[in-house]
Amino acid sequence: MPTVQNVARTDAGLASELRVSVMRLRRRLIVEGLPDEALSLTQTSVLACLFRNGDLTVGDLAAFERVQPPSMTRTVKLLETGGYVTRRAHDTDGRQVVVSLTDHGRDLVRADRARRDAWLSRRLSELTPEQRAVLRQAAPILDDLSRKD
Repeated sequence: MPTVQNVARTDAGLASELRVSVMRLRRRLIVEGLPDEALSLTQTSVLACLFRNGDLTVGDLAAFERVQPPSMTRTVKLLETGGYVTRRAHDTDGRQVVVSLTDHGRDLVRADRARRDAWLSRRLSELTPEQRAVLRQAAPILDDLSRKD
């Protein structure tokens, strides 16, 4: 039976191992975030998108999140009802709506990131210096992979 190390020596094996590991880490980070709020992953992702990019139109948010504008409109309405975002008419195009984070939404994103970062920092501290050095080199590569279509 092939070992994990032997399987990962091929590109297909590496792809499989990375997929499993990244998905497992993603699930764990989801569990570590937002314990006090009843927000969906989509809602949380929209708040994070606004935190990173600033005010965006519903159409821009839909494009970032890769959903249809009507779906994003529903998500934004739920977030507005919860006090996480505000909506206003676009300054020059009255057909568009601009979405902004409220202080409550911004605080929620910061707290969520702090919880996830704290958990990951604790886990990283359990690794050897060599393992952390490998992850430092891998992090920008994984980021590049995540941005490709």
